[in-house]
Amino acid sequence: MASTIPKPMAPTTANWHWKNKTVTPWAKQWFDRELTAVRVNGEGTEEVGIERVVEVDGDVELGQRKSKLITIYDCRVVLDWSGTASDGTAVSGKLTIPEVSHENTLDGTSDYVYEWSLTTARSPAVDALFALAKSRLPSALEAKFATFPAAIIDTHGKDVYISADSSRQGTPAPSGSSTPASAPAAASSGSADAALKKKADGPGVVKGSGRANNTTTVTVEASFMAAADDLFSLLTDEKRIPMWTRAPAKSSPQPDAEYSLFGGGVKGKFVSVSPPKEFVQTWALSSPTWPSDHFAKLTTTLDQGSDSTKVTWRLEGVPLGMEEEITRNLNGYYVHGLKSIGYVQVLPYVPPPPQKKRTAATESKSRAKKSQGSSASTSSNVCMAIAFAGLALAAAFALPYFYNRP
Repeated sequence: MASTIPKPMAPTTANWHWKNKTVTPWAKQWFDRELTAVRVNGEGTEEVGIERVVEVDGDVELGQRKSKLITIYDCRVVLDWSGTASDGTAVSGKLTIPEVSHENTLDGTSDYVYEWSLTTARSPAVDALFALAKSRLPSALEAKFATFPAAIIDTHGKDVYISADSSRQGTPAPSGSSTPASAPAAASSGSADAALKKKADGPGVVKGSGRANNTTTVTVEASFMAAADDLFSLLTDEKRIPMWTRAPAKSSPQPDAEYSLFGGGVKGKFVSVSPPKEFVQTWALSSPTWPSDHFAKLTTTLDQGSDSTKVTWRLEGVPLGMEEEITRNLNGYYVHGLKSIGYVQVLPYVPPPPQKKRTAATESKSRAKKSQGSSASTSSNVCMAIAFAGLALAAAFALPYFYNRP
């Protein structure tokens, strides 16, 4: 009897269960390639950058649970830095970053810490270059770190996430390996890479098999103690956007102009711009969980009050099942990003629960209950007094009897 090959598990079911892949070796290569490209210049001939990645100590994993891809990493990074001072002196030193993790890269719950050392003999020119390194290299490094989670997902997402779109499905590789087990799997993975690249090539609403059909709307609101025109500029000016995204940005606030935020993590086009009150954009997330060729519509409105401005992000066209993830992204990337550079969020006032009004009837009932309680207490006291008196009288009659017994 011929055996029956079981049908493959549906993507929605397969993606519900926890999967993870260790990508630490790949991460070390990524740090070595990307961080050594970081260089900054001074006002004159000074130049300083990362010379070598000495050590990356920690673990990097990509997890998938309930159709959500989760980057999990916590690394200690040790770097050699070098540069040329204004007088031509070659300067070098070490830089240790104790924690590069999801928490300080995306969540922003902790700040980066930089531990600097200088190995070159000190001089005014050397000290000036050292100061340049400490003032400008951190922001350049943080811009690179901001692209790390997206790089993990783009490179390894297909190995832990099964897409409903057959053109994007890849055969999951064993944990710790990014090499497919067979030629068909390699071809499928290549298709997934091509689909991801196609989505990242440029924005625009394109009809295709990867476009989501069942969608919903996600809304996030926050109020900040700032003027609407200042916030509008922060959200649309490509020179100011990196202040709160900590990543390169491309943005020209005019209709049909393309934009790119978070190092390419979010892309789209401006649809309409009405400064400083509103701007509308197409919006797509560079992630395997986001359908290919699908663009949602993000409407950002700014309502200025007497002492604060309320910002509302309304994203229409979110694929069903991604509401929680997108809400978390909007809060984490936009709201927390603005808070991280000192824009104070005004929390809404929550009044205490109203107390019940005491009517005349209620007061009358309360007094009646107190009166009844007082009467009952008085009656109880009288009864106890009578009982004690009876016991005392009985004892008085009984004592002579006991003493007179032979």
